[in-house]
Amino acid sequence: MVYKFIEIGDAKIGSVILIEGAACTVKSMDVSKTGKHGHAKVRMEAVGIIDGKKRVIVKPGSEKFGVPMIEKKRGQVLSVSESKASIMDMESFETIDVPFTEELSGQIKEGDQVEYWVIEGEKIIKRIAQGAE
Repeated sequence: MVYKFIEIGDAKIGSVILIEGAACTVKSMDVSKTGKHGHAKVRMEAVGIIDGKKRVIVKPGSEKFGVPMIEKKRGQVLSVSESKASIMDMESFETIDVPFTEELSGQIKEGDQVEYWVIEGEKIIKRIAQGAE
C-alpha cells in the first residue's frame, strides 16, 4: 500500500521510495540543470531494502514515485536458520518465518527480541531490539 506520492526531485538521501515495485533507500542523487527545451533530469542510486540490489534510474525531475508504508513491529526469535528466523510477533503472538539482512547473520540468537519491518506485504528483520526485557 503506497502511503503517498512524491516528485523524484523532492526525495532526499535516505528517503524510501518504490522503484520497479521494490522499496529502496536513496543513496545518492544528481540533478542536472534544465536545458533549453527540456526539463531537469535526476539520476538516482538506490538500494533495495528487502533484496539489497542496487538500482540506478534517470528520470525527469517532475516524475512521481510512491513512498511505501513501513510498519515496524517487534518479535521474539524462536529459532534461527541460515537466512531466516522463526519469530513470534509480540502483539498478535503469531509465529512467522522472516528473512534477515546479511549484517545480522550470526548475531541473532534464540530468545532475542528483534525489530522487523513489513513493507508492501514483505517482511524483513532489520535489527536486534535494544532494551529487551
